[in-house]
Amino acid sequence: MAARALVFDIWQDIVRYSVTYILLLFVVMSAFSVIYYSHVNRQTTSELEVLLSKKDELNIEWRNLLLEQSSLAEHSAIESKATKLLNMKRPNGNSEVIVTLK
Repeated sequence: MAARALVFDIWQDIVRYSVTYILLLFVVMSAFSVIYYSHVNRQTTSELEVLLSKKDELNIEWRNLLLEQSSLAEHSAIESKATKLLNMKRPNGNSEVIVTLK
């Protein structure tokens, strides 16, 4: 009989403070969600920093490639390569042009 009375008293306390227990559960769930989303936010911020540094490196490489392209496209660079690799010569004003076809 005493056990039944104790179980009944516990059940009455649970029912009486059910709103408090529900609010406590929501507070604990809210705390864990804040912890989780703070962790996710830190991870994404870290990934963003890595991606921004890669972007900066690629921008520097792109500028260097543009400089190299413009220097290789200069007339003097093309002329010197044609002279060295193809044994080409600048024509004189009075020289004849001889074309041989193979």
